[in-house]
Amino acid sequence: MTATRTALVTGGTGGLGSATITAFLADGWRVVAPVRPGTTGRLPEGTIAVDADLTVEADVRTVAAVAAEEPDAPLRAVVNLVGGYAGSGLIADTPVAEFEAMLAVNLRPTYLTTAAALPHLVAAGGGSVVCVSSRAGVSPFPGAAGYVTAKAAVLGFAGAVAVEYRKHDVRCNTVLPSIIDTPANRAAQPDADHGRWVSPAEIAAVILFLASDASAPTSGAQIPVYGQA
Repeated sequence: MTATRTALVTGGTGGLGSATITAFLADGWRVVAPVRPGTTGRLPEGTIAVDADLTVEADVRTVAAVAAEEPDAPLRAVVNLVGGYAGSGLIADTPVAEFEAMLAVNLRPTYLTTAAALPHLVAAGGGSVVCVSSRAGVSPFPGAAGYVTAKAAVLGFAGAVAVEYRKHDVRCNTVLPSIIDTPANRAAQPDADHGRWVSPAEIAAVILFLASDASAPTSGAQIPVYGQA
């Protein structure tokens, strides 16, 4: 099958990223994924890997250019999966560097990737941006102010993209997972009821829907993907 559209997927070497790329490839998409040097082998087979640091603007623009370079498979979707979690103490006990580190890992790559890709999406006649926030962004818990704030900021940013680019037929929606059922999370919480957690494949199916023409009327949505948690 010859791909007729391209998706740029960040965070492709993680559990959710691997499941998402697999879903897009199975649906016939050309998939481009930025990776840190030496980690290409962790991507699903068939992915086009580009070495990049997603906190560096020049690197991100290179990735977007590669994603948009195939005329027969224009860039139609951007999926922002890069992020990370770190707990802390109460706000007054949290060093500002730790607080800002959560913004850097959860918000900066999403901003840079989306900003670099938007001109290509517009030039292609429209497309879809999907961001990943967290249940914590709308339902905070104590001891993680930086993470909570960063994930709430992703929601705000996605809303801004949705309203600014609506007239260009570019949509932007956000999924909000709870705890994702990955090996790392199981190792961190061995006594939890893992059957209540949402699987990467389940979230990937929602992301693929949001990137597809089937969700064309939808933009600015904040979609919970909590499983039974």
